[in-house]
Amino acid sequence: MSSLAWLSQKLEDGRIACLACNQHCKLSEGEYGICGIRQVQDGQLQLLTYGLAAAVNVDPIEKKPMFHFLPGSKVFSFGTVGCNFSCKFCQNADISQYPKEHHHEIFGRPLSPQEAVDLALEYKCDSIAYTYNEPVVFFEYTYDTAKLAHEAGLKNIYVTSGYETHQALDTIAPYLDGMNIDIKGYDQSFYRNICGASLKPVLDTIEYAHKKGIWIETTTLLIPGYNDSDEEIRAIADFQSALDPSMPWHISGFHPMYKMQDVPRTQASTLRRAYEIGKKAGLKYVYVGNIDDETRESTYCPNCYKLVIDRHGHIGQYVTNHLKNLNRCPYCETQIEGIWK
Repeated sequence: MSSLAWLSQKLEDGRIACLACNQHCKLSEGEYGICGIRQVQDGQLQLLTYGLAAAVNVDPIEKKPMFHFLPGSKVFSFGTVGCNFSCKFCQNADISQYPKEHHHEIFGRPLSPQEAVDLALEYKCDSIAYTYNEPVVFFEYTYDTAKLAHEAGLKNIYVTSGYETHQALDTIAPYLDGMNIDIKGYDQSFYRNICGASLKPVLDTIEYAHKKGIWIETTTLLIPGYNDSDEEIRAIADFQSALDPSMPWHISGFHPMYKMQDVPRTQASTLRRAYEIGKKAGLKYVYVGNIDDETRESTYCPNCYKLVIDRHGHIGQYVTNHLKNLNRCPYCETQIEGIWK
């Protein structure tokens, strides 16, 4: 199924410029974008996966991960095939890289924007997450869904690598409530050689989305020997702390995937070291993921340091929110930043 990829512009030389992401693809007739799912057909850019969901699930919001966004709630999650990155450690390569590795073949089950909203309501979800692959590559599909979801009282979340253009963010911002943005590392060569992208546009996206008032949480997957040095971890923490120390940072453990099968798993001690670096940098809320660590998965008041959101068990399995009056610490009345029920 295809639909006009209207976030695009015709250039004087006849090519079509895709305006969705910072890969800035400029395409001639028949050419595909880096994502593998946006193609010029008959002089117009088409989104080939519109209304075709490759993955659909009802998840706990904590799985996104979003810890300060309607904790304990359910989120309707879906994504398509295709991605504008080519991360060698991708955990969803079977869908994200599928078109590029199968001669631009696509797949997915029919799911219209209205059907997505109806299912979210049927399963008593409070939000919809555009996830599993990069949401900006199926931007028009996310936009149409997010607008309907907003009208139905649902919130919307992008789980993203952070390559949205300002125009994309300006367009969807009225309907986009939250983003989890990957900061995959803090080294340009890592981004270029391992991810097929650049660092600066990601940092710019985080800053721009934050200025627009979108709730942001970030995630860094620590890969042994690639982005787990103290210096690089500290650089990420310092960047985020300078921007907003109340922006939650999720530090996750790598396990061998895709083209990095020969790289060992991240040790728990590395995640705990990164946690301490983040806290010393002034971040109020730092969390570890992909290991069992109830202490570092729970939320503590940054003023009195008492437990205010308890998380234990499998991600999202047991969440107890002790916040008072939606967002206040029950012990000292300090406001805990986030999006609350």
